[in-house]
Amino acid sequence: MPVPAYPASDFPERPTAIVTGAASERGIGRATALRLARDGWAVAVLDLDGAASEAVASEIAEQTGAPTLGLGVDIADEQAVIDAVARVDAELPQLVGLVNNAGISSPTPFTEVGTEEWKRVFDVNVHGTYFVTREAVRAFRRHSLGRIVNVSSASAERGGGVYGRAAYSGSKAALLGMARTWARELGEYGITANCVAPGSIDTDIMGGRLSDERKTFLLQELPVGRVGTVEDVAGGIAYLLGRDGGYLTGVTLDINGGSHIA
Repeated sequence: MPVPAYPASDFPERPTAIVTGAASERGIGRATALRLARDGWAVAVLDLDGAASEAVASEIAEQTGAPTLGLGVDIADEQAVIDAVARVDAELPQLVGLVNNAGISSPTPFTEVGTEEWKRVFDVNVHGTYFVTREAVRAFRRHSLGRIVNVSSASAERGGGVYGRAAYSGSKAALLGMARTWARELGEYGITANCVAPGSIDTDIMGGRLSDERKTFLLQELPVGRVGTVEDVAGGIAYLLGRDGGYLTGVTLDINGGSHIA
């Protein structure tokens, strides 16, 4: 028989979440890791930069008192992911949450993008997400409880036109389909899978492109009257992962300030 997702009362007192790509100074991953720690989660920070991962994990532990672990992992490396998730599972409390945030952008139009760039983007954004999720699901199934959130993008829904072109938008669109498939296939194990699709958020990945002039232009299209912050996205992710999110699965939360209706 299908196993129902845990009600809020049965949620572990101190669950653990893995957040990939969480070491960037002004990134969504780092903000999410901090938000989750403040909400009572233990947090594993996974990022390509091992030293930065350890530093962020230590900083979060000092600020919140939460158990943390920082690991340097290339999520496109299957064995490295297997080893990293095994450490998280062994060293931190029960693994409940996964935030697939790690990703790389590509501004190249489809007619100009080369094979190597295409593969590089998909290796991280799609294959890396698959590797991490596969290993996390093995842990989730032991306890019949898991929460997966993929960080997609408004570019995936609009076909580009935000800050990424064909390879980036295509890879982020794949995350939408993957999450919906996981929602359908893994629900019987008490696992939910959802996405957030941020619009224009002031992060490091934009490479400083949000100049005052660009912000002024964006504000003309945003009903909320401001550019988004990493904390805006972190709040949405925290809700989908949290105790009250057990009846949401296959959902894409558009965190875009209303740009789709502008």
